[in-house]
Amino acid sequence: MSENSATAEVISRPVGHVVGGREEVRDDDWGQVSAVIRLDGTQYEPDALAGLDSFSHLEVVYHFDRVPVAKIESGARHPRGNTEWPLVGIFAQRGKNRPNRIGVSRCRLVKVEGLDIHVEGLDAVDGTPVLDIKPYMSEFGPQGPTTQPDWATEIMRRYY
Repeated sequence: MSENSATAEVISRPVGHVVGGREEVRDDDWGQVSAVIRLDGTQYEPDALAGLDSFSHLEVVYHFDRVPVAKIESGARHPRGNTEWPLVGIFAQRGKNRPNRIGVSRCRLVKVEGLDIHVEGLDAVDGTPVLDIKPYMSEFGPQGPTTQPDWATEIMRRYY
């Protein structure tokens, strides 16, 4: 690690914003939510999306902009505040109150129109700043079997 990288500030400019879908932040039932990711026309032309429509799914990186800085978690907590689930560190869960307030989601690509990417199942609300968009490629999925604790399976049962 270089001397400057430990203290360097990372600055990101949104590539676009979520338009439509949900307006309120809620944890479950994202599977049928339709929304548009609208690229910033001052930064991009439609050719930035050329070929994206050949993919069925996307990975979207976005900023949890509605989480106040005072609500950021840096230690352990019970997922969703449920004391029946174990106390786990913020990096062992996917909650929105993360140190850098960055969310990562996989969603279904419906269509591309100009600078608009129509999606389903994106768990980001209307107005959310989008930091990056990548096509999902199965080879980037986990290699080999995956495991997770029972509480994580319970949380995700109603998520999509």
